[in-house]
Amino acid sequence: MAEAVDFVLADEPAEVIRRFRARLATVSWPVPDTDPSIRLAMANAIPKPVRERLSADLRLLVLPELWLATIGNALTGEPQLVLVAVPDAELLDAHTVVHDALAGKVKGAVARYLPGQWVPHCTLTRELTYPQVGRAMSNLGVIRPLRAQVAAVGITDTRTGIFHPIRGA
Repeated sequence: MAEAVDFVLADEPAEVIRRFRARLATVSWPVPDTDPSIRLAMANAIPKPVRERLSADLRLLVLPELWLATIGNALTGEPQLVLVAVPDAELLDAHTVVHDALAGKVKGAVARYLPGQWVPHCTLTRELTYPQVGRAMSNLGVIRPLRAQVAAVGITDTRTGIFHPIRGA
């Protein structure tokens, strides 16, 4: 089991992303059934004292507005189609706050979410084959930059998909 720190997007931008996912699902590409979000960190487990510190630290932070401005793919074991967020100063500051709270207190931190490695994005599909990536991009057509507010920050159990908020907007 792994747990992740996620920014869940507000209703209006989340609905736009759900429509993108629905368009992809109509041609049988696998799409996430979770709320649209930006993942900031992932580890084997995030203990309660760490969650409490993270919640306190995040209360001091103005949650960033995001610009999801580029469609791309995440080259994991099998690629995923994603909307990439512009990594501006506010988003990078929030990412740093999260990792400062987790540093040395969680085991099994996933490297692709660490500072210097992280590419902030919202997932549009689950695993695709390489030939499907281009076809999925073509299926979406032109995508305009999407301004997104963060509705909540929380811990997601990646096995069950259950989201536990630790801070609202």
